[in-house]
Amino acid sequence: MVVVGQIARDLVLRVGDAPEAGTSAAVRCRDEVLGGKGANQAVGVAQLGVPVALLAVVGDDRAGHDLLTHAAADGIDVSHCVVREHARSALIVNVVDDHGQWRYLEDIPEDVQVAEHDVLSSAALLREASSVIIQLQQPAQAAMAAARLAREAGARVVLDGVPAAKDLLACADVLRADAREAEILTRQPVENVAEGVKAGVMLLAHGLDLAVLEVAGHGNVFVSRAGYEFLPHGDAHVVDTTGAGDALVATLTCALSRGQDLRTAARAAVEAAASTTEHAGGRPRLTPGILESRKQSCPSASPDRQPGY
Repeated sequence: MVVVGQIARDLVLRVGDAPEAGTSAAVRCRDEVLGGKGANQAVGVAQLGVPVALLAVVGDDRAGHDLLTHAAADGIDVSHCVVREHARSALIVNVVDDHGQWRYLEDIPEDVQVAEHDVLSSAALLREASSVIIQLQQPAQAAMAAARLAREAGARVVLDGVPAAKDLLACADVLRADAREAEILTRQPVENVAEGVKAGVMLLAHGLDLAVLEVAGHGNVFVSRAGYEFLPHGDAHVVDTTGAGDALVATLTCALSRGQDLRTAARAAVEAAASTTEHAGGRPRLTPGILESRKQSCPSASPDRQPGY
């Protein structure tokens, strides 16, 4: 499996209450880990026991080399990651308060985003992959190049985020978007299951096999050509929602790659997302056991399963 996306230093700061302008707040806990959406997804895949390579860009600085060392220690193949000369590695500061609210400060220079020529240089990697996850906070040309190469080779193409052009949807099998992203894509709110299903059907018309959309504050709806599954949020003790979507994407892709049916894969993905909200920071803490078939509902989450629409 291959993940195309962002890698960054992730500095997580826990505070009681985020400070107002002109005030300060004591940091209760500080942690610096491997981060960025692409790296988070690759870490999740590796934790699930699936071989994974990351196509990402770091700067030619100490931070960048440390990021690659940490990623390799997590079991990720970083041989196709690019070390960009004269570039500064990305930094994300995540301030999380006791109410589970987060605030990001992001320093992501343009030259440490994946460029089209980076993708073309790794064409063989993408052509050999069974599944390719493309995190869409990258230049549109790079995302399109990665999707086309993977699609032409018969790989499952999974998009995470908002495509800059709808043409990209025709090159993909699966799209995952949060509620805000889904509204941007479909130009309609996704505030309940019916709106989520309607938005998903609109996206399937562009060629997707599966659209996974967050229903704001309620859960996730998985819309396929056979119908839909809605899985509400469970009873997780939410500390920080950062990285929940990354864990969902990683787990869903791995489950589908193992041949699991959508219902089983969706349950595993939602469970992975919930577990990631129980600690600060976006780094997942998954185990291969989460991919085991589940014949029972996720705890406190009864699915709404409907054939057709």
